[in-house]
Amino acid sequence: MDYERTPDERFVGLPDWPYAPRYATVGEGLRMHYIDEGPADGPVVVLAHGEPTWGYLYRKMIPGLVAAGRRVLVPDLIGFGRSDKPVDRAAYTYGSHVGWTGAWLDQLDLADITLFGQDWGGFVFLVHVGVTPDRFAAVVAANTGLTDPDVMAAFTPENFAHAAGAFLRWREQSESPDLTASWAVGSPDSALNQTAHLLTEEQAAAYDAPFPSERHFAGVRQFPHLVSLDATDPPASMLRRAWAGLAAFEKPFLTAFADHEDITLIYKQLFHARVPGAKGRDHVTVPDAGHFLQEQQPDLLVDAILGLG
Repeated sequence: MDYERTPDERFVGLPDWPYAPRYATVGEGLRMHYIDEGPADGPVVVLAHGEPTWGYLYRKMIPGLVAAGRRVLVPDLIGFGRSDKPVDRAAYTYGSHVGWTGAWLDQLDLADITLFGQDWGGFVFLVHVGVTPDRFAAVVAANTGLTDPDVMAAFTPENFAHAAGAFLRWREQSESPDLTASWAVGSPDSALNQTAHLLTEEQAAAYDAPFPSERHFAGVRQFPHLVSLDATDPPASMLRRAWAGLAAFEKPFLTAFADHEDITLIYKQLFHARVPGAKGRDHVTVPDAGHFLQEQQPDLLVDAILGLG
């Protein structure tokens, strides 16, 4: 497989990111990066990022979780961060991301995981919750979702645009030759940035560090096209299996959606109605935040994780 590996020097001296890199080999010899902080015997928390970010998105949450005695693991999805980046967009499928992250979970032999998944971090890792629920102790689904192919089959492009027009606008923006990760996170013109959250020059450089060339950018460009809007295989059968597991998941399942979130909001009621562990919970509406709520309300999100036990 033809892939790019971002040079290590791109990650030197990033603000608020002192963490030593670790790697696992997944798929066809791809190197998947993650950090592993806190006590080795502490309760496990996995923080999963989405599009077009990487583990740096969690820099404000990691210290509080570690201080509370949690073992905090933050993987970079293949195509993002310090992980390897296949050049061919066709390499990035929903199934391949689930396979790569599943191999990572298996290699680290993680158990009793509290998952915090945002954006594609939820769309990918929630498949594992549904298919291997015994591995997970609790879930926080934050500005994320999991497509039910039978429900989504009822949506046409027109009425999906009414429900999530920002997503379709982002899908268009993701193809722009001028796109950068920092623009997507910090620009008020980005379809992903519903609030006026501006990055410093140093923070912007950190978000852009993984992507020194267009050859490194294939995963970013492909992700918006992987959301399933119908019941076509693949990945419909995989998603049906995942939803069957979630429909029996009785362990704590908390949602945390920002008050200025548009793209994933249609999934909140789906979780509340269908996941037993979500019923009767004091779900979180995150104030003064948008899609990248980790940037704006990190302490509130840390408290939400710790409140699950």
